[in-house]
Amino acid sequence: LRICLLLCIIGTGFADSANDLRPDFYKSQCPQALEAIKAEITSAVRKEPAMGLVFFRLHFIDCVVQGCDASNLLKDTANFTGEQSAIPSLDSRNGTDIIEKIKARVEKLCPGVVSCADIVAFAARDSVVANLLKKKGLLHTDQELYNGGSTDSIVEFYATNPLKFIRYFVKAVIKMGN
Repeated sequence: LRICLLLCIIGTGFADSANDLRPDFYKSQCPQALEAIKAEITSAVRKEPAMGLVFFRLHFIDCVVQGCDASNLLKDTANFTGEQSAIPSLDSRNGTDIIEKIKARVEKLCPGVVSCADIVAFAARDSVVANLLKKKGLLHTDQELYNGGSTDSIVEFYATNPLKFIRYFVKAVIKMGN
């Protein structure tokens, strides 16, 4: 159950076979994007360790509740009430400012390539895995996955093999859906 939960936490949002997305998309289309995203997330979590939970919350609300479209980053316009105006989003530590900063940085590297939804997913993944490996899991149950037990090698394997993780994650999500 914990492994399944870890897979869901870290990888939700990477698989959409209807659009023929590939786990190595950014490797070929914008190789520097993932390092830029990871650097910003690492910096944010170092400054404020609770940001890991914030990124996880953003990702959960977007992908598990609403469909992985980054709609929770939408702002109000004259004719539209965006989700950033919703009461849960009004907290100044909701992480949207950091996601917007990352998006601006990545847009300079590769204009029009990286989606905000992917940035939110990478932010959640990077903050969760990075903290697990540092023995600073976001939740006690997360850290139990990497705490000197039998699942340590699995966490290490997926942390160092993201493409394999994504492949297995896709299979797991499809299996759960069936």
